[in-house]
Amino acid sequence: MTLGVGGSDAATQLAKLNNVCTDIAAIGKKEFQQRIDTAQQLMQQQNIAAVYLNAGTNLFYFTGTRWHPSERMVGAILPAKGKIVYIVPHFEQGTILQFMGIKGDIRTWQEHQSPYQLFCDTLDSIGIEHGNIGIDESSPFFISNGIDLASDKYNLVSATAITAGCRAIKSSAELQLMQTAKDITLEVQKAAARILRPGISTAEVSEFIDAAHRKMGAAKGSYFCIVLFGVDSSFPHGVKQSQPLAENDMVLIDTGCMVENYISDITRSYVFGEPNQRQRMLWQVEYNAQQAAFEAAVNGVPCANVDIAAREYLASQGMGPDYQTPGCPHRTGHGIGLDIHEWPYLNRAETTLLAPGMCFSNEPMLVIPDEFGIRLEDHFYMTEDGPKWFTQPSPSIDNPFAY
Repeated sequence: MTLGVGGSDAATQLAKLNNVCTDIAAIGKKEFQQRIDTAQQLMQQQNIAAVYLNAGTNLFYFTGTRWHPSERMVGAILPAKGKIVYIVPHFEQGTILQFMGIKGDIRTWQEHQSPYQLFCDTLDSIGIEHGNIGIDESSPFFISNGIDLASDKYNLVSATAITAGCRAIKSSAELQLMQTAKDITLEVQKAAARILRPGISTAEVSEFIDAAHRKMGAAKGSYFCIVLFGVDSSFPHGVKQSQPLAENDMVLIDTGCMVENYISDITRSYVFGEPNQRQRMLWQVEYNAQQAAFEAAVNGVPCANVDIAAREYLASQGMGPDYQTPGCPHRTGHGIGLDIHEWPYLNRAETTLLAPGMCFSNEPMLVIPDEFGIRLEDHFYMTEDGPKWFTQPSPSIDNPFAY
């Protein structure tokens, strides 16, 4: 039997878990202001007069104001010089004041009025009568189109150079929050492995994982959870109707949580029972591909190099080539932070240069159609001396949790 897999139950494992988030420090107002300062410097360098930050993670990153996007325009104007200005429905004014991190003027619109015209009028009122206006890349089309139709004085451009330009480099405070989230999820992965038994459903495992995340201090439980057994594990993001666990099935569990808005995302693959020779061989190929990607992460080289290294190794083992299966059908990894998938990405077209503070998943999954899939996913961040793991990869198929 694979070490650390099976032999226990949910109640026993939950009882062993403790809240590790009691002393967690959220991002403070000083850091939010530093982010605004950095963004304004970039905007001045790139001739962007103002950026619109839509409700969501970009608004939160720069202002500490947490608001979910909806069919109504809620966001903020960040000028290249000066203070931030919020655009909100009039009836939400009192509520947004309660959620506001960095303070700023509030301009409101009534339900029969155009928030897009208000946006343009606000720009004019703060001295921005023309120029390039960056639009948060996560803004829905109806907002960017509404602004475009409201005035022909402005040239709308993507704000990604500003948003990603700031968010891609994590601070020490961000790294610590991410480390805590990932530490929690790895412990939850270990506990989930111990409750496995023949016939257990993926739903029961998912429910346990959610409860375990909460027990360890992730108040909202699992941010997401994918549990797959046997042939189902060959579908990277799951199947419509999942199968219960059987002896000697490959198990793939991909899950994460949120700590002060920062996200974890860890996958473990192992066998429930005794791995056969094919499972052992391909698990080692996946492990080696993950290591090849990690070793290729060098400051100053393109993110593409990481994906290329993993894919070249897989090709040397008869996998692929490219995205063909058996092999890896998707990119090697993604950035992570306030969003589970964010810039930059580890694919062979990504020219962004690796730099200290960048954080990535490393998951060059192997898909063996009609048999099983193996995804080993850990995250690393770039330091001045190169990449550093948040969590240590599985050492072997027989001892996936390094007991």
